[in-house]
Formats: sequence, C-alpha cells, structure tokens
Amino acid sequence: MAPAPDLDAADDAVARARAVVDAGAAALGAGGRGGVDEEQVVAYDLAHAAAAVALADSSVEYGRRGPVEAGLATAFVADALHDLAGRLHGREATWGVSPGALAATSAFVAAGRDPAWLASLAGDPGPRHLDPDLELAAQTFRRFAEERIAPVAGDIHRHDTDVPEAVIEGLAALGAFGLSIPEAYGGSATGSPDDQVAVVVATEELSRRSLAAGGSLITRPEILARALLAGGTDAQKRRWLPELAAGRIMAAVAVTEPDRGSDVAGVSVAAMGDGEEWVVSGTKTWCTFAARADVIMLLARTEPDRSLGHRGLSVLIAPKARADGRGFVLGQPGGGRLEGRPIRTPGYRGMHSYELAFDGWRVPADHLVGGEAGRGRGFHLQMQGFDAGRLQTAARAVGVMQAAYEAARTYGQQRHVFGRALGDFQLSQVRLTRMAAVTQACRQYAYRVARLMSAGGGTLEAAMLKAYACAAAEWVTRQAQQLHGGMGYAEEYEVCRLWADARVLSIFEGADETLALKVIARRLAARGGSSSGGDPGR
Repeated sequence: MAPAPDLDAADDAVARARAVVDAGAAALGAGGRGGVDEEQVVAYDLAHAAAAVALADSSVEYGRRGPVEAGLATAFVADALHDLAGRLHGREATWGVSPGALAATSAFVAAGRDPAWLASLAGDPGPRHLDPDLELAAQTFRRFAEERIAPVAGDIHRHDTDVPEAVIEGLAALGAFGLSIPEAYGGSATGSPDDQVAVVVATEELSRRSLAAGGSLITRPEILARALLAGGTDAQKRRWLPELAAGRIMAAVAVTEPDRGSDVAGVSVAAMGDGEEWVVSGTKTWCTFAARADVIMLLARTEPDRSLGHRGLSVLIAPKARADGRGFVLGQPGGGRLEGRPIRTPGYRGMHSYELAFDGWRVPADHLVGGEAGRGRGFHLQMQGFDAGRLQTAARAVGVMQAAYEAARTYGQQRHVFGRALGDFQLSQVRLTRMAAVTQACRQYAYRVARLMSAGGGTLEAAMLKAYACAAAEWVTRQAQQLHGGMGYAEEYEVCRLWADARVLSIFEGADETLALKVIARRLAARGGSSSGGDPGR
C-alpha cells in the first residue's frame, strides 16, 4: 500500500488546481478565441473543473476535523485532480498553462487513488459536524422521513400516484415550508447564517427517502417565497408568505416553454392587462406539482414590446383549484381555461410534471409580484428564486447519494458471492469509499454555500454546487446499482428508484449545459478566474 497522503499535500494540490482553473478562466475571458460562446467545450470543462476545485477546497477544510474526515477529503481531492488532468490534457495552450502545470501533484494523486489505501477507508461515511440545533433538525426530519415517507415511497414510484396529503400535512406541521421565511411572516428564519443550512439539512433528509415525495416538496414554496422577499410589495408579503410558511397553500413554478427549454429570457407566454386583471395565454411545460398546487408562480411577458427581451417579463401568482395527477381541465366564470397534461417520466414520480395550456386565464392585477414596480422585473425575481432552488437541488442530490451509499453498503454486507461478503472485495470497498467521499464533499460545500447565501451572496457558488452534485448523484446511484448486480435493475429494490430519480437532477432547475456555459463559465471569464468557491481567506 502506498503511504497515506496528507492534508498539506492535498491543500497544495488544490492551490495548483485553482491556479490552472483561474488561468483557463482568464484565457477564456480574454476572448482571443471567441470566448464562451465560441469555445463551448472548453468553457463547459472549465465550469465543471472550477466546481470540483471549489468542492476540493471545502473538503480540505473538512479534512482538518479528524482522521476519517482527512481520509475522505484526500480521496476526493485526488479524484478531482485526476479529473482535471484529464480535462486539461492536450488543451494546455487553450487554458493558458504549460503542459507540466499539474506535474507536482502526481505523487499526491497516486497516493490518494491507491486502491489498497482507499479500500482501508471503506464503511465510514464520516460525520457531518453540524451544530447541536442543526443536528436536532436533521434528526427530526430524518425521523419523519423514515416513519411517514419511506413506507409509501416505493408505491408512489411504481404506481405513479400522488404524494399523500398526510405527508404534506406532516411537513407543514414540522414547519418545513417556512424554513427560509422570516419569523415576521410566520416562518422560522431568524436572519442567522444557519437559516439556509437548515433548509439544506431538511432537504437532504427528506430526499434520502424520496426525491419527489420528500425534499422536492420544499423547493417550490421556497422559490416563490424568495421572489416575494426580493421584490414583493408589503401587502403581498403579508398575504402570501404566512400561507406558504404554514403549508396552507402549495405552489408550482411555471417558467419553461416547449420551444424555449432553459432560455428563460425568451419566454413568450403573454399576460395582457384587462382592467383589474391580467389575461394569460400560451403554453408552459415541465411545471412540477401543477395539479396539487393552489397557486402557480408564472413567468410571463407583460410588455408587448418584444425588443425589451427579459426586461418585458414579470412574475404573476396565478391561483387555481386543486386537481389530481391524472391531468385536469379548469375553467373560470369569465371563460378562462387552464389545461394540465401530465408528462410521463421514468423517475421523479409523485409530484408529476405537466404541460400547461393557458387560454384567457385571468389573474387578479394585484397578483403581479411587486405591483407596478415589479413590471419588467420578472427575470430578476425568478433568478432570485432559482439561486435558492439550485442550492436545494444540490441538497436533494446529496440525500439521494446518501441513500444510495447506505443501500450499497448494506447490500454488500448481506450478499455473499464466491464464499465472501460482496463488501469484502477490494473493488466494492474502493467503490464505497469513493461514493462516501463525493457525497460528503457535496454536503460540506452545500453548508458553505448556504451560509454564503444567508449573507446575501453565493449565486456563482450555488450554480457550481448544483452542477457538480447533480452529476455526482448520477455516478453514485449507478455505482450502488452496479454493486447490486441484477437486483439493482429490479423495481423492488430502492436503488433502481434512486438511479431513475437521479437522472433528472442535471436537467431541472437549470440544465447542466446552460448552467455551465451561461452562468458558471461566463462569470468566471468575466472576473478572470477566482475559483476558490466564495472563501475570501483562500
């Protein structure tokens, strides 16, 4: 076995990796080869490399807290450096670095990826290191998920049924929908740096038992609440935030359109003023939870002048009656019509996604977020919500990864092949260690990003976290499924559902390619690098 790598070597490797990423961002920002739009492959790789470096930086900090933590951190950093070297190989000139830019990290990477050493770490996913109050919150939501969500999660997935009302009511009683809403509006947020960490913790624990019937229930109210807090009128905040916090109303979010995808600025669904109402017409797609929702947070074009682009968009809160997951057609006395067609998906079942057709659907004029001052600010307000949504999506990914890891570890202990427990083979042990390392890295960086967002920042960091964690969830769930062999492809086993659910994570809340190119790479290029992930001390 190679000598165990130390954290100082990991820290040095991260610094060298950061320098490479910063050089790549500076080269991309210089625009000599056309910049992000013309160098999309390089920009995409740069975005994911920057995300990995940010997580690696956070992992080193985590590794200082104990020997198990150090082992997982160095394993993650070594894999991150190995991946960066692969992205860089043959493109050094494009990135603006010399061919030997990472040569000094070779010994560390070799030690950190030594199979015998990695196998020796198997079985311990490492502590989370939460403060007592946050640990209590984690245990509370974990207990609820075990008792109320786990017993129904499999049936919801297999039969594509609705999330039970008992789950929604139970989460409302726990205050899950008010975690980021200030106390003044009926929520539990106090202005503490840990407000958003509490959201991350709750989301992970609920997603650990079901992505759709657990963690995702929090996300839509969170997005609407963020938009209201950022730009709603005082009257709107007093009206809607307490209702959201108490779970008396549930929200869906309608942004995407059939021919627009992640091109939010190109929204064409129109809302025309008609006295004391807005009249909405057009089609939205991938509107999750639209049937059960009481209101739809709707991004629509309120300004007829198309040349305004994203400045012609506004956010409306459109009330509707509740319906079930089989689809719905709703009417209004004035002739308005709203039809919801369910979209069948291989995973992420229970909340259901819909194509929504608005035909003269009327929304009260005072439901435009921000009132007259909010006209044309919809894109900005939607992005405020999406920042929080990206953090939550990453937390959902962590919950799915944790569940997959636990299922794989348990199966490895129970399943015997060739006279030995499956989990005693080196390949299984290394697989489990790497799964634990990436899960913990994503979790710890999520805590860091949550505190940045509580302080009013974290937009770039949330995007990097979302991009990395969602891709990682696909890898982790596939490893768990593979370890199960044929049983991993059987719907009776949880890992089959986890694998199917994980696939959606890199698509919604900002498709991976759009996030990497339009948000991460563009911002890195504009500021010439600085990929440290929001820690000004590094």
